[in-house]
Amino acid sequence: MSIPLILASKSRPRRDLLYGAGICPTIRESHVDEEAALASTAKERGIDAQMMPAEERVATLAREKALAVAQSFGAVARTASEAQGDLQISYPLKDGYGSISKVTPIQDAINAHNGLTSASVGPLVIGCDSMFSLDGVVYGKPHSEENARERLRQMRGKTGTLWTGHCLIDVASGRELHAVSHSQVSFGDFTDQDIEDYIATKEPLEVAGSFTLEGFGSAFISGIQGDPSGVIGLSLPTLRTLVESLGIRWTQLWNLSREQKQGTNPDNPDAPSSNVHQPGDGWIDCACGHRHWGLNGASGVLLARRDQESGRITDVLLQHRALWSAEGGTWGAPGGATADGESPLEGALRESFEEANIQPEDIRVVGSYREDHGPWGYATVFAFEKPGHQVQPQANDDESMSVEWVPFDKVAQYKLISPLQRDWPEFEERLKSLAAQDRPQR
Repeated sequence: MSIPLILASKSRPRRDLLYGAGICPTIRESHVDEEAALASTAKERGIDAQMMPAEERVATLAREKALAVAQSFGAVARTASEAQGDLQISYPLKDGYGSISKVTPIQDAINAHNGLTSASVGPLVIGCDSMFSLDGVVYGKPHSEENARERLRQMRGKTGTLWTGHCLIDVASGRELHAVSHSQVSFGDFTDQDIEDYIATKEPLEVAGSFTLEGFGSAFISGIQGDPSGVIGLSLPTLRTLVESLGIRWTQLWNLSREQKQGTNPDNPDAPSSNVHQPGDGWIDCACGHRHWGLNGASGVLLARRDQESGRITDVLLQHRALWSAEGGTWGAPGGATADGESPLEGALRESFEEANIQPEDIRVVGSYREDHGPWGYATVFAFEKPGHQVQPQANDDESMSVEWVPFDKVAQYKLISPLQRDWPEFEERLKSLAAQDRPQR
């Protein structure tokens, strides 16, 4: 089993670099406020953020991004380790749908997997940030056409330095390593019309320095001295050095074959281009006659909100599924494929955060149900908001049209995804039972 690598970025070029090197990373956007992070660091040093050298800026932001994502995985592990109640297991192909064939403490099921709560190494989180310096001026992303135009005019015929900060964190041990790579980038001469045509592609607006090595801007670069992958946004040699400094072989991160490296998301051709293949993605042809999503199975969180006085369930949180997804337009529990290196419960917590903004520290797991088809299974994790906590749902990615609190007594009236529609009567009763066993303390 390979050691999972988490890329703390939605940067497609960084992801593609890793993919080409045989590593399919899990993608987790950090949502770090970069200006605020730099301002905070500068304030601690008693200087203005604009006075910070490029190498310090990229190192600061790389660490902030990696730390934010590592902490979110730590929150998943803590919530999983605090899970209570039982896991009910059904073998529908053998005993029929709705039957409960086995009941086990949920912690026993978690401990049976070498996931986040029990791993001695990993997952590894890599955060990166890049900036370009030219003639003593540090450039980040231009964000606007005017800024890009001005910068590109300054750059033509000159040589500058592309700095990329790296921060690698081992979630299991908490160890943290840092490095900054740099490369000299020389630009050829290009016309004002070339600049206008390049800006029209929108490519230079959201990339460090207003140029890319892997896109439209590549032909305007006349030479590179240093590591080309660092110019793209993640230095593979630098990352390898950091990984090996943790006592991990680089090849332990490989989780792709040569055949698997073909294409970006061969599993779901209807998905948006931003929705890329991640560890655990893929279809399983099942003996039940259906194809199921998730090479390691799948899972989701069915979160209930309760009245603070009576403990009665008032609402459940449901995801309105994107039209391109399986049974698009239906409603279901936020969830998805279980990734390599995590238990079904941990996968449910991670997916529900990514899709619906369910913060793991805001909820308490009180039980689970697994529908086991043999080579594939789906785990529904039952959870309540913690006392004094309120989950603020939000559709965080392209897999949801919306995420909403639905009145408990209205759920059956919604167009539910087929498995939830079939199981809702049993789930409704189990949630009521769990709520009755867990009355608020006065």
